[in-house]
Amino acid sequence: MRYALVTGGTGGIGAAICRRLAEDGCGVIIHTHRNMEAAQSMVDSLYRATPESPHRAVAFDVTDAQTSGAALCALQERGPIQIVINNAGIHDDAVFPGMRPEQWHRVIDVSLHGFFNVTQPLMMPMIRARWGRIINLSSVAAILGNRGQVNYAAAKGALQSATRALALEVASRGITVNAIAPGIIASAMTAELFDDATIAQLVPMKRVGQPHEVADLVAFLVSDQAAYLTGQTLSLNGGMA
Repeated sequence: MRYALVTGGTGGIGAAICRRLAEDGCGVIIHTHRNMEAAQSMVDSLYRATPESPHRAVAFDVTDAQTSGAALCALQERGPIQIVINNAGIHDDAVFPGMRPEQWHRVIDVSLHGFFNVTQPLMMPMIRARWGRIINLSSVAAILGNRGQVNYAAAKGALQSATRALALEVASRGITVNAIAPGIIASAMTAELFDDATIAQLVPMKRVGQPHEVADLVAFLVSDQAAYLTGQTLSLNGGMA
C-alpha cells in the first residue's frame, strides 16, 4: 500500500485526482486548508468505492511551515507518504500596475512556498525507501502568460523550475519529479469566464479539458510505467501554443 497526499484535494481537479489514485489502490490523504467537512465527505465517498484502502482527511495551511511540518509528521506515523501531488493553489488576479503586495505574496506563498513546506519534510523517507513520485500542478499561464496573472504565472513558472532542479537531485534514488501544466479545465469558474466562442478561439481542440483527464495523467506519472520520466513539465491544454 502506498500513501498519496493530494493538497487542495477538495477542488475539482484535486477531487478527480483523489478518486483516480484511490481506484488505483493508493491510500489517499485528502488535504484541505479550511473545509474539513468537504474533505471528510470525500473520504467517506472513497471508502464506499474502495473500502480496503485507508483514506484520510487532513487540514492545514500549506503556507505555514510549522503547522505543515507537524501535520506531515503525524501523518507519517502510519507509514511513509511516497506520492505527493502539489495541487493547492489560488488566483488573485489584477493587472500588475494595480496589484497589491498581498495579492503578489499570497499567490506565491500558496503555490511555491507551499510546495516547499509540504514536499521537503517528505523527502528523506522517500530517499530511504528509494521510491517516490512528486507531481506539481502548474498552469498554461506559466508557459504562455496571461494578462492579470503576473503573480500566478510567476509562482507556477518558478514551480516548474523547482521541478526540474529537484528531479536532478533525486533521480538516482528512484524518485521522479514532474509537473503538469493544464490549460482551461472545466469548472464553475471557467464556465463563467469562457463561453463556447472564446474556447473555440483559444483552444485548437475547441473544448475545455476535464478534471478526469488531468487525473489520468497524474495516474500515469505516479505509476511504474513512468519510472524513466522525470524533470518534465507536461502541457495538457488541447493544443494551445
